[in-house]
Amino acid sequence: MNIQYLGTAAAEGWPAPFCACPVCSYARAARGRNLRTRTQALIGGDLLIDFPPDTYCHALLHGLNLARVRTLLVTHSHMDHWFPAELIHRHEHFGHGAEGTLEVYGNEAVKAAFDANILIDRFKRHPLDGAVRFHIIHGGDRFSAGGWDITAIPADHDPREECLIYLCRRDGKALLYGHDTGLSLSQKAWDLLAGQRLDLVSLDATLGRHSSPAYHMGLPDVEAMLEKLTALGCVDGGTVKVVNHFSHNGGMSCEELAAWGAERGILASYDGMEAEF
Repeated sequence: MNIQYLGTAAAEGWPAPFCACPVCSYARAARGRNLRTRTQALIGGDLLIDFPPDTYCHALLHGLNLARVRTLLVTHSHMDHWFPAELIHRHEHFGHGAEGTLEVYGNEAVKAAFDANILIDRFKRHPLDGAVRFHIIHGGDRFSAGGWDITAIPADHDPREECLIYLCRRDGKALLYGHDTGLSLSQKAWDLLAGQRLDLVSLDATLGRHSSPAYHMGLPDVEAMLEKLTALGCVDGGTVKVVNHFSHNGGMSCEELAAWGAERGILASYDGMEAEF
């Protein structure tokens, strides 16, 4: 099984467009892996997680044919994870030969944003019926989609909506995609994860060298999360461990993040990185 990290930055991207901090200035000069677009991942070639405004850019950079994607999981409605207006282009009027229906899963806030962008006068003559179908889900829901067995886990993120992270299983492999979330998961979330052995775990590291009690994680929180997941029987020596979703406010370059991970057996993702599990 394979995961491809199409984008690996937090909401403002990296370098941030209006920022002159040392980390952003270094990224503009060094370029390469220090340039990060908003977070998105493709798992197994057909399961897409999140749909940021950089999705079109990702398709160009990585040679993706998004017409082949049949399942889209959305973690929450924040702009860097959900840019639904682009989905109108899955209508036959704009794009030809897309395979079947794109099944989209997300919370009520995600659905409201979808409706607000798609159900407008301009697009009334291009209804997405049969092209895109939305499913409202909640934390604790378990469902099948595109051959995947998926469990929605309540996240520790924005209390104004039901943010989700995802446990995804197929062909005997299991992955936890843990973006965006803090360390303080609910007991319900821990119970859903307990005993679920993971082949790969991808964790939020937005804050870099810093730490937070909630909302996002930094590298110290990642280590604490991995300890908890190990105690619950989810993570062992064979689990591929990845950190992702970085902000320039974390104060670390790509090289520094990679060095931190190398010391601990953890991969620090970068745009385009692929990992086998």
